Amino acid sequence: MTDGLPRCLTILGSTGSVGTSTLDLVSHHKDRFQIEALTANNNIELLAAQARRFNARFVVTADEARYADLKSLLSGSGIEVAAGREALLEAAKRPSDLVMAAIVGAAGLAPTLEAVRRGCIVALANKETLVCAGDIMMREVAEHGATLLPVDSEHNAIFQVLDRTQPETVERIVLTASGGPFRGFDQRGMERVTPAQAVAHPNWDMGAKISVDSATMMNKGLELIEAHHLFGMPQEQIEILVHPQSIIHSMVAYVDGSLLAQLGAPDMRIPIAYALAWPKRMQAPVSRLNLADLAQLTFEKPDPERFPALSICRDALVAGGCAPTALNAANEIAVEGFLAGRLGFLEIAKLVRQIVESFDWPTPNSVEDALLADEEARRVTRDALSTALQQA
Repeated sequence: MTDGLPRCLTILGSTGSVGTSTLDLVSHHKDRFQIEALTANNNIELLAAQARRFNARFVVTADEARYADLKSLLSGSGIEVAAGREALLEAAKRPSDLVMAAIVGAAGLAPTLEAVRRGCIVALANKETLVCAGDIMMREVAEHGATLLPVDSEHNAIFQVLDRTQPETVERIVLTASGGPFRGFDQRGMERVTPAQAVAHPNWDMGAKISVDSATMMNKGLELIEAHHLFGMPQEQIEILVHPQSIIHSMVAYVDGSLLAQLGAPDMRIPIAYALAWPKRMQAPVSRLNLADLAQLTFEKPDPERFPALSICRDALVAGGCAPTALNAANEIAVEGFLAGRLGFLEIAKLVRQIVESFDWPTPNSVEDALLADEEARRVTRDALSTALQQA
C-alpha cells in the first residue's frame, strides 16, 4: 500500500465471520495484500484451503491435536505449519504491517497484545481485549506506538467521524443498536426464546455467540466498555440508541449542536475495508445505500427492564477492577449454557449479574492477571450454573 507495495497482513482467527470477510476483500485486491500468517482454532480444512488460496507463509491451529492433520493438508505447499498457544503468539509476532485481531473471546487477548507490542497497525475485532484488559491494552498501545483501528461497525463509525484533534469539543458519542430479534417481544415472549431464534439476527450475519449477545443487548453493553477505552470517553457520555434498520452505525455529538453520523449497509466488509486500507480507502463489493428506497430511519431508547444487560455493563465499567473481566467471562459461560439448552434466555443476564456482583478479585496489572481473573470467573460461573441446575 505504501509506495505501491503490497501491505503484509496477518489474520488471527481467519475462519470466523470477520476472518472470512477479510479474505473476501483481499480476494478482490490481491495486488494490494500479501498474507503473512493465518490462524484458526480447529476448522483446519477451511484454514488449509485459505492458506493455499492466498499463499500464506505461516499457518497455525490453536488445537495441538490437529497439527498432524493440518500438516498433511498443506503437504507440499511450502507453507510453515505450527500449533498451540505459543504458535498463536508467534503468528502475532511475525513481520506484517497490519494484524486483523479476530479471535473470539479471551483467547484473543495475548496474541493481540503481542501484535500491539510490535508497534504495528492492529485492526481490532475482538471486544474482549478491551473489556477484559482495556486499561492495560491502551497503555501498551501508547507505549509501543501501535495504531488501534476498531473493526466493530459502531466503533469504526465513531473512528471515522470523531475529531481526535479537538476532544474537548465532543459532547457525547451515540452507539446504535439494532435491538436484536426480540425488540418487540414482551417479557413472557422472551421467556420462551429458543437458541435457534436467538441466533437468527434480523440484519447481520454473525456467529452464534455474538448473535445471542445482540439478542440480549449484552453486545451493546460490551461495546460501551470498549468505546470508553478506545475513545477515552466516560460512560455517562456514551449513549445507546436502538436503530432497527442498522444503517446509521454510530454518531458523535459536538458542543456546537452538530451530530455527525456514518451510514452504510449492514455489511461487516465495510468497516473491515476501512481498516485494511487505512488511512486511505478502497473499493468494497458491498451494497450501496439508496436513501430514497429506505424511506425512513427510526430510533428509540432501549428498554432497561427487558434488556438488563446494558445496566449490568455500565455498573461493571463504573466498578472497574476485575468487574468487566468477570462480566465478559460470565457472559460467555452463560451463553454457552443457553445454546446448550441448560439455561433460559432471560437467565443469561441474571447469572451474569450474580457473578459480577459477587466476584472479588484483585485489579489486574497485566494481561496475565486479566487471564487469571477470567479463568477464575469462568470457574465460578460454571459452578453457579451447575448449582442452579441441581436446584431446578
